[in-house]
Amino acid sequence: MSQVSSDWVADAEIAPPLPAVRATSLLRRSLRLWRTRIGLALVGFIVLLAIVGPYVAPYGPSTPVGVPNANPSSKAVLGTDYLGQDVLSRVLYGGRSILVMAVLATALGLIAGTAIGLAAAYSRNALDDTLMRGMDVIMALPQIMLALVAVVIIGPHAWVIVVAIGLTTAPRIARVARGAAQPVVERDFIACSEAMGVPRWRILSGELLPNTLGPLMVEASLRLTYSIALIAALAFLGLSPNPNDANWGTMINENRIVLPVQPWGAVAPIIVIALLTLGTGLIGDGIARTAAGIDRARGEE
Repeated sequence: MSQVSSDWVADAEIAPPLPAVRATSLLRRSLRLWRTRIGLALVGFIVLLAIVGPYVAPYGPSTPVGVPNANPSSKAVLGTDYLGQDVLSRVLYGGRSILVMAVLATALGLIAGTAIGLAAAYSRNALDDTLMRGMDVIMALPQIMLALVAVVIIGPHAWVIVVAIGLTTAPRIARVARGAAQPVVERDFIACSEAMGVPRWRILSGELLPNTLGPLMVEASLRLTYSIALIAALAFLGLSPNPNDANWGTMINENRIVLPVQPWGAVAPIIVIALLTLGTGLIGDGIARTAAGIDRARGEE
């Protein structure tokens, strides 16, 4: 090994690498916070509702059970919607598609954004500027507008919505990944790995990625929240994969006109979406506080 490489190894021994934050360890420590527990309980409840709901719904999602816009009764606990369908049954049926698409879109954005951000931070050359300026261009355009353009041009298919939201989410995650990775790139143990001929992909996955997991997990929870809201907004505009199926966003759009008469057709899905958004936000806040050590420093764990 050359003298320069030996110096790098010595420096790396003097300045040890940053402790890699494992995702499971970070989540486990964040569960000590009440905000994380409450958020997890809310998200778990809504996810369970979406999974088990269709099996316990009293009626089918499109089954007329009474006159339109009927008030709550023993036959329909939350009343009926504008077509006389049971509101409770449609709420129980309406969450699965939104949750699945939101999780897939967030996962796609997380993978693409993390790869771009880490590559940009590690390159430290023209590639960094090229990648991040491209991300800036995408971020300059409203995410809902890009999703609308994709859905209108190709069609309101589930895969189109997932890809459109995922790719428009990636730039925001890329900026977080790059910002978190830049201080790590300058550490001596990265230079030592390069001097020893460690492949670039192993440096990115084995050195940079573990040291950026905290910020990325927080950003992923935030992006999941936005993905849920965006998919619900597209459904509200009538751009869901199947407008005839029960969908929380579609329900809000269908029943907003009759709010003064029978509010539950629109209010019930709004409450469910709000609880889901609140839950993911609390989880993200708990992870952020744990990763930063804020609550530990204040003795709030």
